[in-house]
Amino acid sequence: MQSTSQPQFRLDGKVAIITGAGKGIGAAIARAFADAGADCVLTARTGSDLEAVAAAVTDAGGRALPIAADVNDLDALASIVDRTVSEFGGIDIVVNNAGGSMSRPFLDTTVAQLEKSFHFNVSAPFELVRLAVPHMLERGGGVVCNIGSVAGRNAVRTSLTHSLTKAALEQLTRLMAVELAPRIRVNGVLPGAVETDSLRMYLSSMDPSVREAMHANTAMRRNGLPTDIADAVLYLCSPAASWVTGQNLAVDGMANGDLIPKVTTDL
Repeated sequence: MQSTSQPQFRLDGKVAIITGAGKGIGAAIARAFADAGADCVLTARTGSDLEAVAAAVTDAGGRALPIAADVNDLDALASIVDRTVSEFGGIDIVVNNAGGSMSRPFLDTTVAQLEKSFHFNVSAPFELVRLAVPHMLERGGGVVCNIGSVAGRNAVRTSLTHSLTKAALEQLTRLMAVELAPRIRVNGVLPGAVETDSLRMYLSSMDPSVREAMHANTAMRRNGLPTDIADAVLYLCSPAASWVTGQNLAVDGMANGDLIPKVTTDL
């Protein structure tokens, strides 16, 4: 992404926490924010993944604070907030990008699996924002962007835990928006199929017809790129979206609900 020059899309002087920033969508968001002038706190479970992203942030002229942490650990979230305030002086933006789960058919899903997915996709984003809000208010306000999924809007077999908890995150976005307005805006971005390492690994193990089906089931006839998502997040976190809150923006190329047709057996 080229440096953002239009003032309404600039983030100069802003401090952003971005979870899941080591690769894929999170890394693209960090690079977009840095190009727009933000300082970035980068978190991921694998610290080595953050090195290249932190270098890209500093190359763009921003400050980078890489923190190896698992957002499932609520104590780690408190540490992320404390270190951000201590080293960068405050918090302006939180991007809850980390998340995901492995889904199974309904009868193969346990309560423990469901609760684990809820913790990762809903409880952890909630807690990070709850901890960050007082510091945002000290700086006059802030912005939150939650990365959900269009899966949360579709009923597709074998996607129970992921789709259910992403739907909950979408509602959490709306609830936080109304609770925290007018000083803090809260929006969500709902990606479709994005060409991340995990998707490419999955598709490499499948017949080429699977990728072809994904493209055929998407109006734009391609999968998304991490930068497609990053550009949407940058908009929602910038002054250009100063009158936008409580919205969940689908960035999916207008994909059909069942993007990858699955052969399942009726009960």
